[in-house]
Amino acid sequence: MIMKKMMFAALACSWAWAHAAQIIPVPDVAPDAEGQYVVINVPQQRLFLYNNGRLQKVYPVAVGKAMTQTNLGEHRIGAKAFNPTWHIPLSIQRERGDGVKTVPPGPSNPLGPVFVRMGDPKLGLGIHGTSNPGSVPGVASHGCVRMKSPDALEFARTIRTGSTALVSYEMAALNQDGAGNLWLAAFKDPYRKNNLRVNALKQSIQAWVQAHGKTIAASKIDAIVKARAGKPVCLTCGTGQNRIQGDLISVAWNSGSHELTLAKGARSSVELVKDEVLPDGAEIEIDADDTSITLPQFKASSVFD
Repeated sequence: MIMKKMMFAALACSWAWAHAAQIIPVPDVAPDAEGQYVVINVPQQRLFLYNNGRLQKVYPVAVGKAMTQTNLGEHRIGAKAFNPTWHIPLSIQRERGDGVKTVPPGPSNPLGPVFVRMGDPKLGLGIHGTSNPGSVPGVASHGCVRMKSPDALEFARTIRTGSTALVSYEMAALNQDGAGNLWLAAFKDPYRKNNLRVNALKQSIQAWVQAHGKTIAASKIDAIVKARAGKPVCLTCGTGQNRIQGDLISVAWNSGSHELTLAKGARSSVELVKDEVLPDGAEIEIDADDTSITLPQFKASSVFD
């Protein structure tokens, strides 16, 4: 009897996790139809991992602060470093003034257990773990994309060198679920870009309504956009049916269309490269800044900012 209860509890937890993974709104970004594709949506503080055009996993992340923004646009996934050594940039070395130049692998290393290069090394940009998991999700880094360390390890072991990573700035997500209902989520504007194209969003919703023979109150759309609560709200559900059914799929609202967002064709110009893994403990120099962590040899003042 006890074993049956334990099995039921495990199944319930698995179902709850799977359902939770499905309620994350999906941005209007077309992934590559072949291979891996990463989307990091800054306002949403989420990383979406696609494989052959299908969403494989969603992770919470911390992105760059307003003063140290994560570089938008497409980047290539580069080398990976497991158990990295943090090589402290000269600017932070001067601030510290204690002569320490590196932080070895371990629980106090701001890079966590792994660092995945993203884009040109000159950008100093990467996806890595953290010694401050409470900062994820959030708008908290010096530009890198920070993950909880178990997630960072899983991601690093999954992603391949040469894959495309798009850092996007989508302030809204318009999704259709498996039951054919329409859901809308709006997100806050951490970089104050004020680039939410409300007219295109409403045009897309109106086109969807006409195609599906449903009605949606304009005031409801305005309220969701104004609140920017980040949670999907059903625009078409009946009373007592406000629950996502199946997977969420993005509507191509940026173009004012009611069609679903489809994966792009294969990129024939992208050359397959060998997965690149640096030697264990390799030195990585970036502006890491897990401010809540103070190593014994550090001064008590702000170390990583």
